[in-house]
Amino acid sequence: MLSRTLFRSVTPSIISRNALRTSVRSSPVVSARLTSFAQIRKYSSEHEDETFEEFTARYEKEFDEAYDLFEVQRVLNNCFSYDLVPAPVVVEKALRAARRVNDLPTAIRVFEALKYKVENDGQYNAYLDELKDVREELGIPLKEELFDAPAAH
Repeated sequence: MLSRTLFRSVTPSIISRNALRTSVRSSPVVSARLTSFAQIRKYSSEHEDETFEEFTARYEKEFDEAYDLFEVQRVLNNCFSYDLVPAPVVVEKALRAARRVNDLPTAIRVFEALKYKVENDGQYNAYLDELKDVREELGIPLKEELFDAPAAH
């Protein structure tokens, strides 16, 4: 009995929400805004035939131009979605962009993504050696350092 009452009370709100979604999608104002947004959006698939140097230059520029956390994370996602490991200079720009928008967790996750992308621990350690000065300058610890530290009582 209780479940029937509960179902009846929830059903009208679900129906009204679905009707609202349908009416919003069919609205000419919303459709025009969605269309104009899709025309502005830059997709990473537009850069299929580029050299590694062009890729590096493009992402250096994109990280320099990232103005908020959403943009930094969007560029990071795009950068790491390719079937290659970004150059150390791109990783440095990503770290500086993450610190510029004051987001330490994203800066730490850059190294997690890097560890996942490289083929072996030797390559990861080479990146760590290359980026050691930047990490120290910006105060970015590694995930391994955070969880290996002794707990303070």
